[in-house]
Amino acid sequence: MKKYLFFLVALVVGAVSCSERTENVICVDVPERPAGQESVVGLATDPIETVRIGVIGLGMRGASAVDRLTYVPDAKVTALCDLQEDKVENSVQILKRRGIDQVQTFGGAEDSWRGLCESPEVDLVYICTDWKTHVPMALYAMECGKHVAVEVPAANTLEEIWALIDMSEKTRKHCMMLENCIYDFFEMSTLAMVQAGVLGEVIHVEGAYHHCLDPYWSEYWNSWRLEYNKDFRGDVYPTHGIGPVCQVLDIHRGDRMKTLVSMDTAPFNGPKVYELKTGQPCPDFKNADQTNTLIRTENGKTMLIQHDVLTPRPYDRMYQVVGTDGYAGKYPLELYCLRENASMEAGYDALGVEKIYSGEELSKLQQQYPNPLMTPELVEVAKRVGGHGGMDFIMDYRLVYCLHHGLPLDMDVYDLAEWCCISELSRISLENGSMPVAVPDFTRGEWNKVDGFKYAFAE
Repeated sequence: MKKYLFFLVALVVGAVSCSERTENVICVDVPERPAGQESVVGLATDPIETVRIGVIGLGMRGASAVDRLTYVPDAKVTALCDLQEDKVENSVQILKRRGIDQVQTFGGAEDSWRGLCESPEVDLVYICTDWKTHVPMALYAMECGKHVAVEVPAANTLEEIWALIDMSEKTRKHCMMLENCIYDFFEMSTLAMVQAGVLGEVIHVEGAYHHCLDPYWSEYWNSWRLEYNKDFRGDVYPTHGIGPVCQVLDIHRGDRMKTLVSMDTAPFNGPKVYELKTGQPCPDFKNADQTNTLIRTENGKTMLIQHDVLTPRPYDRMYQVVGTDGYAGKYPLELYCLRENASMEAGYDALGVEKIYSGEELSKLQQQYPNPLMTPELVEVAKRVGGHGGMDFIMDYRLVYCLHHGLPLDMDVYDLAEWCCISELSRISLENGSMPVAVPDFTRGEWNKVDGFKYAFAE
């Protein structure tokens, strides 16, 4: 009976392709790479003197991106698009205030964005629309020969993820997700300390998106985000939490996520919020108030990822890094905890007690292990221009810097895939009684080709 039940699960999920097929893990299909297609691990393309950028979606995130991009060296906003023409005009005025008078505009129709993708005046398509339109826009932009940067989450299903991977590999164009949290100052400092061995070997990490959206649901056009949470179960917004900790663990740069299991609460608040906002009862609200996903990597590390946008808890991305000789935590207080005298390698008798670093001591410790991105000049500009405290600006700066110099990006299409796949894989686990699910190797066998995460710099 047990084998029969597992066979049914495999049929529902897709073709079984786990390298280690067991009765206790749900496997999903990993399609073969199409003939003539090659991996884009480490992809570097021809340098672009001035990166001409077309922005699709000019609401809250898109309009702020338009303003921010005018401060980025070697970048120029050359095209704007939104279904609502008043939003296009608003961004035109943003550019005019920055001394930019010439820009192509598209809008007023459902498919206006296609014209922007086709424009010869655009090198990079920057997508800030609702989640359901991310993938068709990104695919068409790459077909048109453009690089793509797409807001989080870039994709919501495995089918969409594989389509983006295949198009990037086929066209040899970058497809990067705009995950800003990897450029938070604490996260960047901690990454530098991890790479210097300060925490020993990292064995466990945690990340989350805890953000009560009660004040914001109405700001999403046609309530698309609340509708999405109504219709889908699982961690539908995992990337802020998982992105920074994946870099710490060198995911697809020496390690990979292997299996996950998810568990969630019932939807206690969701139906109530939906009825309050829409006036309509919603007995079938899908998304839980709290979703928890536990992941094990190929090298025996673990990851805990959480999602909660429906309870009145303080904003929290969790971000905790546990090493054999130390700990880093960002919420609720930034601190490090390190062995005071020695590491595990020195032997039991030499072990020191732990010491907690916070406040001024924390700052001094971080200064001993500077992240190469955090130059005083860039940090000063980032804080002045802003965007979630400056991390949005650094994200845009790095994207343009790498395209301008023809370097591999900090985040590639496989990062996009790994961070977004949590949405559907968590749903599969939840709908099958919290069974473990195998995480596909989106690199198709090249997850250990690169030795550790590194930033690329021009000589």
